[in-house]
Amino acid sequence: MTAAPPTATSVPPPAPTPGRLGRRAADPRRTPRWTIYVPLAVYLLFTLVPFYWILLFAFREAGSTSLVPWPLTLEHFSTVWNGAGFSVFFENSVIIAVLTVFFSTAIALLGGYALARFSFRGKGLFMVLMLCTQFIPGAMMLIPLFDIFRATFLINSLWSIVVADTVFHLPLSLMLMAGFIRNIPIELEEAAWIDGCGRLRGFLATVLPLLRPGIVAISSFAFISSWNNFLFALMFLNSQDKFTVPVGLSYMLGEYSVDFGALAAGGVVAVVPVVLVFAYVQRYLVQGLSAGAVKG
Repeated sequence: MTAAPPTATSVPPPAPTPGRLGRRAADPRRTPRWTIYVPLAVYLLFTLVPFYWILLFAFREAGSTSLVPWPLTLEHFSTVWNGAGFSVFFENSVIIAVLTVFFSTAIALLGGYALARFSFRGKGLFMVLMLCTQFIPGAMMLIPLFDIFRATFLINSLWSIVVADTVFHLPLSLMLMAGFIRNIPIELEEAAWIDGCGRLRGFLATVLPLLRPGIVAISSFAFISSWNNFLFALMFLNSQDKFTVPVGLSYMLGEYSVDFGALAAGGVVAVVPVVLVFAYVQRYLVQGLSAGAVKG
């Protein structure tokens, strides 16, 4: 008697799973894409139109009414750079910005390390007072600063702008740097001390290399703020050979007429350094700000 062949057991096919579109349609909580993209497109258009408008006037020939800057011309840039003295204004702005970045970053490193690593009487009150200084507008300090700079013979000197910008940047720079240094384990410095390093050498060898995002964030804010500062430069500088780029732009507005092409070219010259700085530091900026604001 022969055995019956084994019967194949039938496995039911898997139930069809809804595709990506099916899952999106089945989830009533998901926001439709157009509600995100349409406001973003409107905001992007609202942001880019002024930039296109200034580029249009800067590169378009004088007297032209075309909405496309063609043929391109550099006549307005030549007029601004050579005729209006923007080469001198640009040099003054670079000197002020570089010196402000150097002094504000160096002082923020030293002061931030002291706030992060040392405990002393009045430390909490000192930090509160530093934060309170951020609520004082710069216009309220013009008269005291003018008296101080006049007594120290700094009126009509680039050093007056450097000192004023550095002082106004320090509170925020100190708080950010102190928060960033707190996030670096002190055990790294202690290991360097055991190896024979002093406090300064241990800081330079172990802590400073890890502070690059914080240094970049502080330096970029100091550079952009000092580059765009108009009020201090207008009040403390008198001669044209000491003017900065924002003050030079303001003097290009005539009483009865305005050369829009030259003014737009000056605006492009003023914007280019800021754009280049942001293009370089944007990868460090968010990391530095978030790291410096975790603990305060």
